[in-house]
Amino acid sequence: MLIDHDILIDCGTGVADLSIAELSQIDHVFLTHSHMDHIACLPLMIDTVGDMRNRPLIIHALPETIEILRAHVFNWAVWPDFGEIPSPDAPWLRFESIAVGQEIELEKRRIVPLPACHTVPAVAYQLDAGEKSLVFSGDTGPCRAFWEAVNAIDNLEILIIETAFSNRERRLAETSQHLCPSLLVEELRYLQLRPELFITHLKPGQIELTMEEIENGIGEFRPRMLQNNQVFEL
Repeated sequence: MLIDHDILIDCGTGVADLSIAELSQIDHVFLTHSHMDHIACLPLMIDTVGDMRNRPLIIHALPETIEILRAHVFNWAVWPDFGEIPSPDAPWLRFESIAVGQEIELEKRRIVPLPACHTVPAVAYQLDAGEKSLVFSGDTGPCRAFWEAVNAIDNLEILIIETAFSNRERRLAETSQHLCPSLLVEELRYLQLRPELFITHLKPGQIELTMEEIENGIGEFRPRMLQNNQVFEL
């Protein structure tokens, strides 16, 4: 998710749709967690535009996520450690730890990590533009703390939530701490607000089935599937 021109939420393969000029303008990446589909383009992006920038790309993530990236990606075995090159004093990459509930303000844009429940340490994000907020769940299974945090947002306009599996794979969804439509219905009982609801992270090959199950189960929310290149204005 690209915010304005300079902030990314996660850095999966969709980042490859951006031009080199667009990539060079990104100053901050906020990661939800360390799984490959959320970080795949991060080392490639830094490698591509690092020498075009005059300051490091800042990666905001949980301490556990940062440790995973350092140990398993930027470790000189899988990819160079851009926190040390071209020099430790002027690197292409800098990590900044975040914590759930911590507010990060970047030019009047407020980004707040929210609780999420996944197989690795993970967060959701609130993007607050002042008058309106958007929440992106990231990857999460059932998570009461997430809904408590969402219900406390008095300017919530848009909620983007994952539903990775269809109902026939509910057991797999539970094991991998994702949602399926029946689990989403159960979770939405905790939502006290009525934002616009968008569904993301649908498993390829089951998109139509999963959306049909969602629409049949929670039609009163009028959920829609998040589209590629969809634009939100806050």
